[in-house]
Amino acid sequence: MQTEIINIGDELLIGQVVNTNASWMSEQLDLAGFPVHRVTLIRDDPEEILTILKEAGQRAEVILITGGLGPTKDDLTKETLCRYFNTKLIFDPVSFQNIEKMFHARGFAMTEVNRKQAEIPENCIAIANANGTAPGMWFEITKTRAGTKQIYISMPGVPFEMKAMLVNEVIPRLKKCFQPVTVLHHTLLTQGIGESFLSDILEEWEAHLPENLHLAYLPQPGIVRLRLTGKGDNEVSLQKLMDEETDKLKSLIPEYIFGEGDTTLEAVVGNLLRNSGTTLATAESCTGGYIAHLITSIPGSSAYYKGSIVAYSNEIKIKELGVSERVLEKEGAVSEAVVITMASTVRNGFGTDYSIAVSGISGPDGGTEEKPVGTVWIAVAGPSGVKAVKYLFGDNRERNIRRTALQALNMLRKTILEQL
Repeated sequence: MQTEIINIGDELLIGQVVNTNASWMSEQLDLAGFPVHRVTLIRDDPEEILTILKEAGQRAEVILITGGLGPTKDDLTKETLCRYFNTKLIFDPVSFQNIEKMFHARGFAMTEVNRKQAEIPENCIAIANANGTAPGMWFEITKTRAGTKQIYISMPGVPFEMKAMLVNEVIPRLKKCFQPVTVLHHTLLTQGIGESFLSDILEEWEAHLPENLHLAYLPQPGIVRLRLTGKGDNEVSLQKLMDEETDKLKSLIPEYIFGEGDTTLEAVVGNLLRNSGTTLATAESCTGGYIAHLITSIPGSSAYYKGSIVAYSNEIKIKELGVSERVLEKEGAVSEAVVITMASTVRNGFGTDYSIAVSGISGPDGGTEEKPVGTVWIAVAGPSGVKAVKYLFGDNRERNIRRTALQALNMLRKTILEQL
């Protein structure tokens, strides 16, 4: 069985509105056992809508449409669906009552334009809109030759209206019409290794995966997510198979895995600090407080995080973090000696168990042949001393800041684990 999504709207194609509907719908449908095979984005043009409806109808059993269901003249989806299904608009009293009730509750007067929203194609089933005035529409076709059903569902493009309709009405109805496939996902989170290097390590294991399992590499600056997906008819046996292969995967790259699912590195580090009853301070130069931002984005971080010194200039490194002028002149601000001093000073000054210090060249300017853009030194101090490591991250400023912060947090994570 195939499922397709058609998103309609000029505002989506010109970039005025981000098409968040497609990703959210795909996620919900996948979890419900209706994996999406294709997403199409088209403009508000009746002929283009007709064309894509015909094309999708040749491929998919479930076709979900969003957009074009409002009170204004440019909302053309209903009329186009009438053309596609060779029918006409009729007045639906139930839909009108829902619209009238909503207007009355808000103290607004009904207009003829709003009344027209209660008009729906004669051969569809109206889907109540709990958060708006435009009803959804459910079209059901029986393919007599194959003896199978084909469902078209049209919903409003307004996200909060569509979301409630999909979860509360559409998906439950689809489950009654079709036997959804069982889809399971398990995600491992890695840091400190690139996608291509991971692929080399996992090549043999991946080549021997069962046919119904698939591994996806989902990279972002500083992190690569590994998502194992399984599809089958029996959830119990599929889960057993997923667990077995996940354990094999973990055994191949244990040093790079920091978490699973939707967790974040800052949350993992926060849990380690909280559970061990230890505290942290940071000293940042090239990241400009971004590490502190990540740490404090976790609720309850005040229990383990004491604060930060953002020493962007050499003057502050000298005055607040005890860095020697002689060292700065001889080795430069981006050096092992500087970050070691920064980490030691902020740890002692704040009276914490651990500290992080970073100094680097984020770019796009400031690099030299000896220290190109992307050169970063990171130091982590703890009960067993201070460790500093040099990294070369690349030439993009935003990515360098993100990678530096995540690498620093992962160094801290490993340091804490060594103490436990």
